[in-house]
Amino acid sequence: MTDPIADYLTRLRNAIRAGHRVVEIPSSKIKQEITKVLYDKGYILNYQFQQVDDCRAVIKVALKYDLQQKTNAIKALKRVSRPGLRRYVGYKDMPRVLNGLGIAILSTSRGVMTDKEARELKVGGEVLCYVY
Repeated sequence: MTDPIADYLTRLRNAIRAGHRVVEIPSSKIKQEITKVLYDKGYILNYQFQQVDDCRAVIKVALKYDLQQKTNAIKALKRVSRPGLRRYVGYKDMPRVLNGLGIAILSTSRGVMTDKEARELKVGGEVLCYVY
């Protein structure tokens, strides 16, 4: 697999379209940090990190749905930086997703965070994905 973050986003996207409540994703440190950001910002209901065996771990993500309107909290997941073309931005050039209604997840020198947190801390980094 050449792009594990794109695989992570695709698994979430496919589970949302299929109407699944829970999705299992192979774990890595960057995926765990992205999952924590999605949980903190209210895009997912819950998550759990599980060790399957000695060398394999998974992330169980409970997706968040509005049962009245049958819609999901995540409307779109878009991969920005990819292995063939990395996208780096400074804090002054930070992207705004849907005029601040969505979030951009960045990998910075201070960890994985949203665009708003990076702007406040005045740090730039690699734009991993957009979520709205």
